[in-house]
Amino acid sequence: MIDPINFVVFSSILLLIGAYGVIRNKNAIVVLMSVEIMLTAANVNFIAFSSFYNDLSGQIVALFVTTIAAAEVAIGLAILLSLFKQRDTIELDLLNSLRW
Repeated sequence: MIDPINFVVFSSILLLIGAYGVIRNKNAIVVLMSVEIMLTAANVNFIAFSSFYNDLSGQIVALFVTTIAAAEVAIGLAILLSLFKQRDTIELDLLNSLRW
């Protein structure tokens, strides 16, 4: 069996990559993808520790997080599509006002 510290290191690397993407990118779609990478890092931790402790709770939580993340992506992309149709851009620096 693989040592849980390997999963924690992998998850930490994923979390750092996602955080870097959220901080550095100006494109809203890339930021949304970076948030998904961060949620995947949390799921890796849930599943790794669930497997380590022989408990299904972590896997169930990971399933719920994945479901909520899919809904979040659908809503986020719908909002971005609406903003793109109205303003012809999805750059976060240019979307600083919620007025139409």
